Amino acid sequence: MSASTPDDPKTLVSTDWLAANLKDPDLRIFDATWFLPDMARDAKAEYAAAHIPGARYFDIDDISDARSELPHMAPPVEKFMSRMRAMGVGDGHQVVAYDGAGLFSAARVWWLFRLMGQKNIAVLDGGLPKWLAEGRPTTASLPVIRDRHMTVKYQAQRVRDVTDVARAAKLGDHNVIDARAPARFRGEAAEPRPGMRSGHIPGSVNVFYKDLLAANGTMKSPAALRTIFETAGVDLQKPAITTCGSGVTAAILSLALERIGKTDHSLYDGSWSEWGMYADLPIATGA
Repeated sequence: MSASTPDDPKTLVSTDWLAANLKDPDLRIFDATWFLPDMARDAKAEYAAAHIPGARYFDIDDISDARSELPHMAPPVEKFMSRMRAMGVGDGHQVVAYDGAGLFSAARVWWLFRLMGQKNIAVLDGGLPKWLAEGRPTTASLPVIRDRHMTVKYQAQRVRDVTDVARAAKLGDHNVIDARAPARFRGEAAEPRPGMRSGHIPGSVNVFYKDLLAANGTMKSPAALRTIFETAGVDLQKPAITTCGSGVTAAILSLALERIGKTDHSLYDGSWSEWGMYADLPIATGA
């Protein structure tokens, strides 16, 4: 990471930072790799073959709310706590999450930890691709895990449901920011999930998550991020709600907002998987 984008163990850390802290007994690393079905890759198999030493596999689909029909919704507090305990992650640990795409699904784990009141969580900037490109070590060995207690203080203001978002869209008192590709936002490209309408939440603005990333998969500088949000029409004085297809890439927007010092943001967990499914919810198309 350049001097203009310092390491911050509460948002984003560089591969240099992780390499320097790899042997810290209070460091916990998550491989949070998750792929969309059309990516035709197997995250668990890739983790089993090679991961950063000490990394545990964080399964976004498994550590979720099993009662919901929507994909990988945030898990109940008790489930999150029990899974973290079983993975040996608890109070006093610094957590770093990475993924096999560069900066993709790891941001979702960052948001989930923040939702649970955990602040010592960062995303590895550039993820596993950057780590590998620099010739850094990987292993197929699994870490030795000891139970560890985690105290959770659920932060309800970090998540929004369909009622909240419908109200915000109507009143215009929040920025609703959509991370999906422009063609999906405009309703010109079909949604990857069958039976889903195309378009976007009325009044929302489009900030494609890939525009926040440099060519090497790292996040752009805070100054560049701020410009991207402002150019897209985001009023940074208003609170923000991030959304996407199923709540994964929305978390990249949330992370970017946090990087520019904006803290009044929440994530619409159901995202388009929910909004696009209900015929009685309004839809806008075009830019």
